[in-house]
Amino acid sequence: MGLIEYIQFEKENVMLKQSMAALLMATMLVAVQASAEEGFVSLFNGKNLDGWTVKGGYATYKVENGAIVGTCKPGTPGNTFLCTENDYGNFIIKMDFKFIVDGNSGVQVRSHAKPWKEGRESVFGYQCELAPYAATGRIYDEGRRGFKHKKVFLDSTPEDVREKAFSTYKANDWNAIEIQCVGPSIRTWLNGLPVANIFDSADLRGFVGLQVHAGKAGTIAWRNIRIKELPATEWKSFFVEGDKGWKLVDARFVLPECWSFDKEGVLHGVHTRSEKKDGLVVSDKNYSDFAARVSYKLSGGNSALYFRAEEVNTPWLLTGFQNEIAGNTKDSALWHTAGDKTKGRGWVANNDEYIAKVRLPNEQWNTTCTMAVGDRIVEALNTFETIDIVDPDCEKSGKFGLQLHGSADVKMQFKGFEYYEITPEMRKLIER
Repeated sequence: MGLIEYIQFEKENVMLKQSMAALLMATMLVAVQASAEEGFVSLFNGKNLDGWTVKGGYATYKVENGAIVGTCKPGTPGNTFLCTENDYGNFIIKMDFKFIVDGNSGVQVRSHAKPWKEGRESVFGYQCELAPYAATGRIYDEGRRGFKHKKVFLDSTPEDVREKAFSTYKANDWNAIEIQCVGPSIRTWLNGLPVANIFDSADLRGFVGLQVHAGKAGTIAWRNIRIKELPATEWKSFFVEGDKGWKLVDARFVLPECWSFDKEGVLHGVHTRSEKKDGLVVSDKNYSDFAARVSYKLSGGNSALYFRAEEVNTPWLLTGFQNEIAGNTKDSALWHTAGDKTKGRGWVANNDEYIAKVRLPNEQWNTTCTMAVGDRIVEALNTFETIDIVDPDCEKSGKFGLQLHGSADVKMQFKGFEYYEITPEMRKLIER
């Protein structure tokens, strides 16, 4: 082989290697993309609106160039929603959206409908906001808690996080939105950047909907709508009706003489100041990551929903966190109780002013909920978030309990004491 032939051979050899490398990289990229989309199924066939139904107002929806296009009808009342016929619980949903004419929109998740007027239904539930401004990706509670107590969005996403995500927004072009619902956690991403990250106790399941907001104008398109369903989450109760009436399951009474169920499944607790020990309902096992809730009426004294607690040799018998039940603005505040060998931390978090707005009078039922994943602890009263903290010093596991405070005259009623556990797989998604 001559020098010229050799040089030409080497050039062709290098070009072949480069082509093979490029092909390998492309194959790897496709494999990575396929892996990232593994388990997703399409909710929209690109041709018609089979599997969807319109609820609410008078906006119109049609299929155009492989996308769903929703158009506002000016001068008509009510927001309009194109809703899936199926309900979904835990899932990740992805789609592209584009404003053809600026307006206001959103994606409903875990949502529901109720009768409205003229044979129509109004929609309520979680909404991932879509708009040509920096609210995109925030969580609004359509038709339910939005704007109540002067709080518009359920999330408290910092302004710098919202602005960073919205800096990727492309006007008059397609943008990607991703919504993840796992147990109490709802998270959103705009063009791959995180926006909202909330824990909420109101719903675990419902339909998906595409909103066209009532107003003067607005046309929005959605495409590539796909969903990945995840294992469902369901509440489990410590109060169960048996053949001989109501009873505890997976829990026990401390001072059983203080406790009794009525025929409706309401647990009554009566404790006198002469008794120094706490009356308790204590779970049999420990729980690490979870949501737990109970409805209560307090007619006297002091109580609490314990979590991540440990049994100790003290008159109050448990050390750890209390979701406080005090019959005042300390309801839902976070208290840490001492043990026989350890000091308590006292008040870890409280929100008196807001709690005063969301709690109901003592003669009415209030529902308190604690949600904990790792060091993050979120509490809600009547589904309104009252506490959201990251506490590196918190206990990582422990028992649930309901308390009748010792050395006090206490009169309590409890119903619906229930929980669900958050698995390691769920936690990995929540914290990704």
